[in-house]
Amino acid sequence: MQQDILINWSPQEARVAVLENGAIQELHVERALERGLVGNVYLGKVARVLPGMQSAFIDIGLERAAFLHVADVWQRPTDGDAPFVSKGSAPLIPIEKQIFEGQSLMVQVIKEPIGTKGARLSTQISIAGRLLVFLPQDDHIGVSQKIPGNQRDELRARMQQLVGGQGGGFILRTNAEDANDTELAEDIAYLRKVWARIKDASLRLPATSLLHQDLSLLQRVLRDMVGEGTQSIRVDSREQFQALKDFGAEFMPAAADKLQHYKGERPIFDLFSIEEEVAKALGRRVDLKSGGYLIVDQTEALTTVDVNTGGFVGARNFDDTIFKTNLEAAQAIARQLRLRNLGGIIIVDFIDMVREDHREAVLAEFRKQLARDRVKTMVGHFSQLGLVEMTRKRTRESLVHMLCEPCPTCEGKGVVKTPRTVAYDILREILREARQFNPREFRVVANPRVIELFLDEESQHLAGLSEFIGKPVSLQSEAAMGQEQYDIVLL
Repeated sequence: MQQDILINWSPQEARVAVLENGAIQELHVERALERGLVGNVYLGKVARVLPGMQSAFIDIGLERAAFLHVADVWQRPTDGDAPFVSKGSAPLIPIEKQIFEGQSLMVQVIKEPIGTKGARLSTQISIAGRLLVFLPQDDHIGVSQKIPGNQRDELRARMQQLVGGQGGGFILRTNAEDANDTELAEDIAYLRKVWARIKDASLRLPATSLLHQDLSLLQRVLRDMVGEGTQSIRVDSREQFQALKDFGAEFMPAAADKLQHYKGERPIFDLFSIEEEVAKALGRRVDLKSGGYLIVDQTEALTTVDVNTGGFVGARNFDDTIFKTNLEAAQAIARQLRLRNLGGIIIVDFIDMVREDHREAVLAEFRKQLARDRVKTMVGHFSQLGLVEMTRKRTRESLVHMLCEPCPTCEGKGVVKTPRTVAYDILREILREARQFNPREFRVVANPRVIELFLDEESQHLAGLSEFIGKPVSLQSEAAMGQEQYDIVLL
């Protein structure tokens, strides 16, 4: 499969589009202002030690001093014990005996600064790679709990072979479950190289310096997304192209060879109509080439995908029409899951098929398309109700959650009350307030569509209410108000 990667960079935002055979499959976005500090390694300077709180304030060059609790101070293990960061029941050495004011200390951010609170730190350094997490202060090899127990021992044995006697601890991440020895060895080499750079920087740089920053989106592209099928990586910024070249030359020479600087006049994302595809990926409806369409609904609990034939009548008979629509839908759904980055439970409602062989063929096609996905997926069989249940691991926010927010008018419901419903709500509210207060007059301030209804079709009901309460009711149109919003002013 031919894969191309397009990178559109600007100072405020980086966007990466992954294309397969000319069609966009994934979109990754990273904004400069939303990039956090978690994972960053600093050479901190101890500003204050507070024995009463068993904590210390560490200056890491930010506005506010960061916070280090004794439980997050890494303790060197005694002979024969497993290494640990002190937690709960473990014996804690008082913080005043471990660190002192003015000391330089290598620390890692484990929690972002929030409001008036500074960042939270740990002295145990961990560096995340594509498949592994490196713990340079430990010698322990751990395996993710999510990997089945029968595979864990085998993976641990393979890792011990690969690590050899060079020291350092590793944790195998969930996505390393199916990794081969070459991929693991590459990740080990990359992580050791990163740690060597951090150590070197800690000896050269002054206190409060940043030693290591978690990889940017563009660097993660080289580390995680480039494979044998990748033909080219085109970058539209000369500065970023050079920076990636330097990074790739040191850590990923094979990926760096595929880098190209795009100098065209047209914006890079216009080459393959990517902007249009992104706009479509934010909507509910996805049109299929045959005339059928999908409806994608994302809820709190799960995502549903409904397949419809729409205007497709091209096949010989009804069964064939349904079968062809479902086959096309299986390809489109797999692509939409990647493009929208939908995770969690996903329910697919294919059009009901009578023949068993048709069902099997659609399911086989769906699994084949999902196999290209880097994110782990699990697909069940057709249920009694003709639904296919599947899960896709959540890796980050979905595209819609990243780029959009709920509508302020409907507050994410997707519907608003009709002007008539709002008008009747207003009439009930006036009656309620007339029993409670005794104003000279009531004034209704509402959306123009609601006011128009009161002046026309509902004028009789409004006049009847005014007569019943014995008070005049005046109307004021306010275009800035949403359809459901209104105010009743007591004059």
